Amino acid sequence: MIKKIALAVFMAGALIGCQTKKEESRSQLIDYVDPFIGTGGKGNTYPGATMPFGRIQLSPDNGRNGWDWISGYYYPDTVIAGFSHTHLSGTGAGDLYDISYLPTSGELKTAFLDSISSEKTVYSRFSHENEQAKPGYYQVYLEDYKINVELSATDRVGVQRYTFEGNDNKVRLNLGYSRNWDKTTSGRIAFLNDSTIVGHRFSTGWARDQKVFFVSIFSKPMKNYELYESGEKQPQKELFGEDILAVIDMGTTKDVSIKTAISSISVNQAIQNMLVENKTKDFDAVKRAAQFHWEVALAKVSVKTSEDNKVQFYTAMYHSMLAPTIYSDVDGGFYGPTGKSGKAQGYNRYSTFSLWDTFRAQHPWLTITQPKRVPDFIQSMLAFQKETGKLPVWNLLDSETNMMIGYHAVPVIADAILKGFEVDTLQAFEAMKASAMQQELNLDQYRELGYFPSDQNGWSVSKTMEYAYDDWCIAQVANLLGKKSDADYFMERSKNYLNHFDEETRYFRAKTTGGSFREDFDPKAYYPEDYCEANAMQYHWYVPHDIPNLITLTGGEKAFENRLDEMFMTSQQANSEDPEWISGYIGQYVHGNEPSHHVPYLYQYVGANHKTQKWVRRIMDELYTTKPDGLAGNEDCGQMSAWYLFSALGFYPVNPADGRYILGSPEVNEAIISLGEGKTFTIKASNQSADHVYVKKVTLNGKVLDEIFISHQQIIEGGELVFEMTSSPPR
Repeated sequence: MIKKIALAVFMAGALIGCQTKKEESRSQLIDYVDPFIGTGGKGNTYPGATMPFGRIQLSPDNGRNGWDWISGYYYPDTVIAGFSHTHLSGTGAGDLYDISYLPTSGELKTAFLDSISSEKTVYSRFSHENEQAKPGYYQVYLEDYKINVELSATDRVGVQRYTFEGNDNKVRLNLGYSRNWDKTTSGRIAFLNDSTIVGHRFSTGWARDQKVFFVSIFSKPMKNYELYESGEKQPQKELFGEDILAVIDMGTTKDVSIKTAISSISVNQAIQNMLVENKTKDFDAVKRAAQFHWEVALAKVSVKTSEDNKVQFYTAMYHSMLAPTIYSDVDGGFYGPTGKSGKAQGYNRYSTFSLWDTFRAQHPWLTITQPKRVPDFIQSMLAFQKETGKLPVWNLLDSETNMMIGYHAVPVIADAILKGFEVDTLQAFEAMKASAMQQELNLDQYRELGYFPSDQNGWSVSKTMEYAYDDWCIAQVANLLGKKSDADYFMERSKNYLNHFDEETRYFRAKTTGGSFREDFDPKAYYPEDYCEANAMQYHWYVPHDIPNLITLTGGEKAFENRLDEMFMTSQQANSEDPEWISGYIGQYVHGNEPSHHVPYLYQYVGANHKTQKWVRRIMDELYTTKPDGLAGNEDCGQMSAWYLFSALGFYPVNPADGRYILGSPEVNEAIISLGEGKTFTIKASNQSADHVYVKKVTLNGKVLDEIFISHQQIIEGGELVFEMTSSPPR
């Protein structure tokens, strides 16, 4: 029997690119989506079945702990230990993996799957040659048990289909497993009859006090079942505990489908979700419906480009719709952040808001492609604030994780308001103001000193700079409402970034409570007490609301351009202790992490347009591929993909809440955005190719566009944006 499966066994193997699989004909947009992109390298995505923004993410788990397995699945791995119903897309911390099933046949394969696990795990080997994934569908063949597994989903119901070759066929339901970031606190498994199981899994981890109730219905009757607690067989038909397992005997049954509905409130609510969404549909009907919904969602943007870039583009669109996720039941019910049940009246409650990442481009992208969902996103945040007293920071299943910095629900809400979405503007303003004036997060210090002192705060410089931007957003909404005193107050607070500026080095530096700059300073060094997942060179550019003044502080336009050049041309310092998020870099530019994402577009502000065009095309060409390791860093719930989507179309929201998109260099030949009501916005790139990345001229509706940006209003009114491309920078 295997004692351990060493990580080196599969880490030593090269990633198998998706192109090694038999090439399929592509007749639909879903055929251009490869959910395996991002499952290798540092992407941390999952390949399983889900709906656009769906509550269910039914996906395979390798059964290991560790950063590479945050989504449950890591492409270089060779084993599967279960198929669970909830996952995160590309985050830097792990959680969920609720309600895990695994079919087996014959003798069990067990091993210690990593150095952390204290008990052997049941698993099966698999091969990528016998595995496939498309939007709404996943399939894999479990080699050790000779079982074909297929997965699909509705919004709140996961559906599995197992096809057995053997005669001693079983299904394991495991609620007691724990990862190093998620621990079961209470489980229940109860058999209602020979085809129905109900229960719950409560857990704590990144999301505290998480509750998942479920009902599972088998398409074929069970022959028998056994219940185990902490490995010991139990005689009863219903079992409670922290480490519980059911082994269901299917005998010689050759195929079985399992429908599993979940709810955060109760088993009865899970049953209601099942009745509404999946009362009679068989597996194939669920798969067809899921893929239809994905086809419609992807059709919001039609592109003409190379086959390879189409795969990149539509996979990025797919990833952009994996979060936020629906949290409320079909009747609006949900388990709230204060430990009480609530009901979303007139809207769908959403959760999984990775706001430090997604406010930058993901949410602006959704204002163009998902306008009907945007009001529900905003209402979900405002309801959360009403219940807890503050807007979400990083909301996971309505548990506030307080991950990362800023109160970046503010720019998302402000952006929606300023773009004219249906939002209760006064309620939104009061919610934003309440979050900005709270006593938590050391905001009292920020208000008193105008900065976060490094001797009392981690990430002090980054916090000041990001809160200053959020304050600018509040000021814009206050202006809209005619609240002059509030607008003046928050506009003044938006200048707090100046308190960190050092005129001698022309960098933003950490200060102590007494106002002195940190003595030792290297702009290339990563000081975690000063900068959030970045260094001084990278955070120098984070003043998206006041770029003209940033240019002045840097020394003028030429100095600004030279500093940008230095950013891209200065190599990273070799350091074995550098954290995981330093990835996807060109010089000091780190595309694998969000603070750098807007930087290549800043050349536009000083007339060096060709350098923006050069760098954004290089980033798209080198740091996005169609292989499993094709994302340069964490996907972060859509942000990494949103950067690509905007950039491929030729523009990007440097300031995510001012309603403008800065022009770049489109990688598509043509794109048509469907805006509803028969309106479209078309982007054309004449003479565009890998050798023609520079923009000679831009026209909007036939007129030369002399500005460096296009507004959101111009896009949603419909029209045509044409880039005339050339092989060398215009002189």
